[in-house]
Amino acid sequence: MMAGWQNNKLPRDSLESQGSFQRLFGEVYEYSPWIAEGAWNALQGHAAPSFADLAAEMAKAVRHAAVHAQSALLQAHPELAGKLALAGDLTDNSLAEQAGAGLDQCSPEELEEISDLNARYHFRFGFPFIIAVKDLSRTEIIAAMRRRLDQSPESERAEALRQVNRIAEIRLERIATCEEA
Repeated sequence: MMAGWQNNKLPRDSLESQGSFQRLFGEVYEYSPWIAEGAWNALQGHAAPSFADLAAEMAKAVRHAAVHAQSALLQAHPELAGKLALAGDLTDNSLAEQAGAGLDQCSPEELEEISDLNARYHFRFGFPFIIAVKDLSRTEIIAAMRRRLDQSPESERAEALRQVNRIAEIRLERIATCEEA
């Protein structure tokens, strides 16, 4: 879990209705509002749920989801510095995250290598390369892409799901920070 927000209680108004909850947390997992829906249902018994409770319930929804739902979740993520990024068609979260890692400033050589690695990764594993890019440089991201190409499909799928949950924690931290301000 992220330091600094584990004990932060969810904003009271986010719990007033499933609609307000979905508006605030529905896009924490890329194009997968079913995860927030599962968390909403699980948190209904909590007196004063925290962001840590929410993160745990969301990760639990992912962990207990059917394989096809997990696959759809992985497929919902855009390629790093891929066609959607180049066309400006990323979600606001993905756009900010990729720009924060400098992926919007890649050299032509870096873009070519990332494109090649994306294609090889997708061919090998059947879903886009996923990594929580916060605090990583382009060089570190490219090195991770190269390294993870050598993983077994089972271990790489597990790693991709861990990375998806890490991305969600980072997004929740951002929401928590904004809510407290």
